[in-house]
Amino acid sequence: MNRRKFIAGAAAGLGAAYLGPHAVAGILDASTHKDKAEAHDTVMLGKTGIRTSRLAMGTGTIGAGGSSNQTRAGGLTRLLRTGYDRGLIFFDTADSYGSHPEVAEAVSRLPRDKVVIMTKCDSRNPKQAKADIDRYRRELKTDYIDILLIHCVTEGDWTERYRGVMDVFSEAKQKGIIRAHGCSCHSIDALRAAARSPWVEVDLVRLNPVGAHMDADPQTVIGVIKEMRAQGKGIIGMKILGQGAMRTRQDEAIRFALGTGVLDAFTIGAESDGEQADLIKRIAAA
Repeated sequence: MNRRKFIAGAAAGLGAAYLGPHAVAGILDASTHKDKAEAHDTVMLGKTGIRTSRLAMGTGTIGAGGSSNQTRAGGLTRLLRTGYDRGLIFFDTADSYGSHPEVAEAVSRLPRDKVVIMTKCDSRNPKQAKADIDRYRRELKTDYIDILLIHCVTEGDWTERYRGVMDVFSEAKQKGIIRAHGCSCHSIDALRAAARSPWVEVDLVRLNPVGAHMDADPQTVIGVIKEMRAQGKGIIGMKILGQGAMRTRQDEAIRFALGTGVLDAFTIGAESDGEQADLIKRIAAA
């Protein structure tokens, strides 16, 4: 499959044309330009050395307590395999989504070194986090996890408060159990702390043009992301559709995600084959 390398970013004038009347003024990087983007484009996540598809297959829509829309609907393994056949090699899961078994089954028949698995840990206790990492590998039926994140950090002092968990992740990386570590942020204070921390190699950040379910307004968030990118951190966008707030404005949301030029990749959780195919087409059209 042809996977053209995408040069992130867009000229400010072009970005405004993409975003239409809902554009957020002053947040596009006028110094860069891009060719046509595709969901299956191969991208590099910062300086991690991890190459993956631009679009990650999300498995956690309304995910909590061990289930999500994807797991509740059934057929997730088949959907993930279909996505792989379409060039999507980025599998986005988490302990709280309950989707580890489906991801494991989907990946079991694929070359392990040709896919990227990202999962997330809710534990804040170092001993429990260490046990969780071993459990995740058993559930995912893999010797290693490509990206492991501390899930849903909200505290401005989380890099001090959860130092023990961070040390567990660091040790796992040294042993080759994980390839890169980081966090998913759910407050602007937590995001700023992540930007300051050299430990954070990958950040999963909420971003959409209307500020729905975000840490702050888009311009503020993009300013922090630019600090992260300057340090070589890998940036993955989430809440691209604002947790459903932009379901009827998907083209605008996707153009925004591409046009800001600050995301290496982004995750969206399709819930059916039709949704996945439509999403891929919309990204190409953007």
